[in-house]
Amino acid sequence: MTTTSIQEAAIRTLQLEAESIAHLQQYINESFVKAVQTIAASKGRVVISGIGKSGIVAQKIVATLNSTGTASIFMHAADAIHGDLGMVQDQDIVMIISKSGESPEIKVLLPLVKNFGNTLIGIVGNDQSLLAKQSDIFLNTTVSQEACPNNLAPTSSTTAQMAMGDALAVALMEIRGFNSDDFAKLHPGGSLGKRLYLRVQDLYLHNEKPKVKADTALKEVIMEMTSKRLGATAVIDEKNILLGIITDGDLRRMLEKNVVTANVIAKDIMSLHPKTIDADALAVEALDVLRTNDISQLVVISGGEYKGFLHLHDLIREGII
Repeated sequence: MTTTSIQEAAIRTLQLEAESIAHLQQYINESFVKAVQTIAASKGRVVISGIGKSGIVAQKIVATLNSTGTASIFMHAADAIHGDLGMVQDQDIVMIISKSGESPEIKVLLPLVKNFGNTLIGIVGNDQSLLAKQSDIFLNTTVSQEACPNNLAPTSSTTAQMAMGDALAVALMEIRGFNSDDFAKLHPGGSLGKRLYLRVQDLYLHNEKPKVKADTALKEVIMEMTSKRLGATAVIDEKNILLGIITDGDLRRMLEKNVVTANVIAKDIMSLHPKTIDADALAVEALDVLRTNDISQLVVISGGEYKGFLHLHDLIREGII
C-alpha cells in the first residue's frame, strides 16, 4: 500500500465521518428538545446502555454527562438482563444506544425497561427498528455509509452516536447554566482543573518577599535583592503600599549611566509602574499577563498592599503551562 493510498484512505474516512455528523443536524428536532428538557427536569440519573461498539460510546457519553453536571451511569445491555437492571431506580431515565436497534440483547432488554415505567430514550440509526418504535423519545443517528471500506465496521455510525451524545451534554449545560466554576468543582485534578481553580494566592506564599522603603540606600537594596534571590525587590511605603519595583535590569541601567552611587536611594532607580496581579486572581490570568508583557515575574498585591512575588516557575511547577 503506497503512501498516497494510505493518505487517501484516511482522508476518505474523515470525510465520511464528517458528513455523518453534518447529516445529524436535520435530526436536532422536537424530539431532541424533548430529550433535553426531560433529562433536565428529571430528579434521577440517566442510565445509558448499549452493546458492542455502541456500549463503548455509551460509556463515553456517561463520562461526558457526569463531568458536565448530569448524573449518569453505564449499564451493559447483556449484564442488564442478568441482574444489573437492578441499578435502574424509579426516577431514572434509561437511554439505549444502538446502530440497528435490533440486537438480541436490546430486544430482550426493551420490554423489561418498559415494564419498569422509566422514560426510554433511544439513540438509534434505524428509524424502523424495534428500539426506535418502543422509545418514548427517539433520537435518529442514521448514517448513509460506514467509513469502513466494507461498510460493516461501526465507524461513521459510532461517530454520529458520539456527536449526538455531545450535543445532548452541551444543550444540558446551557439549560442548567453550567459554568466554568461548576466545571472546576468536578475537575479538581490535572492541569485542566488547576487552570480553572488555582489562584495566585495559592502559589506566591512560599516565595521570598523582598521589600525596601523608598529611602533605602542602594547598598541595602542590593543586599535585599541578593538575599531573597528573586532578582527584584518591591519598594513600599510605611503602610506596605506598593510604590514601585527595582530589578536587576534597573541596577544595570543605572551603572551604565556612571551615576555616583554613594547617594542613590531606592526611589531614584525604581520603576513606578510595575506589572502586578491581584492575589485573588486565577493563576491562568497571571500567565496571560506574563506572556503578554514577555516578563518572568509579577508583583502580587491586594488592595494596593504589597504581598509578594509570583514567578513564571511557580506556574510551570503547578502544570499551568
